[in-house]
Amino acid sequence: MHITGIYVALATLLVLILAARVSLRRGRAKVGLGGGGDAALIRRIRSHANAVENLPLALLLLLLLELDQTRPLWLHVFGCVLIIGRILHAIGLSRSAGGSGGRFVGTLLTWGVMLVMALLLL
Repeated sequence: MHITGIYVALATLLVLILAARVSLRRGRAKVGLGGGGDAALIRRIRSHANAVENLPLALLLLLLLELDQTRPLWLHVFGCVLIIGRILHAIGLSRSAGGSGGRFVGTLLTWGVMLVMALLLL
């Protein structure tokens, strides 16, 4: 489980950074709960939430592939694509509530790698 541990650690750091961005914006906007109508805060909340919604299942798939003795190179490819996808999505959503290249590519990478991992497990 050494390889999955690397990507769990990276994903955790990403989630912590996204959470800190929410907290900092809450302080500046003086909003204790919800978005308070602050567009930047709402985007940051969704960016954090989207990571929390997608990462657990993706990391579980990666762990199961590692336990299934998938080649380490493939595990690193899947892990890197996942983390890059999540970073791109977070950047894209943080900048615009509408469509953006980062958001689109990030979603495509995240969902794509999850689909490939799920199919490999089947």
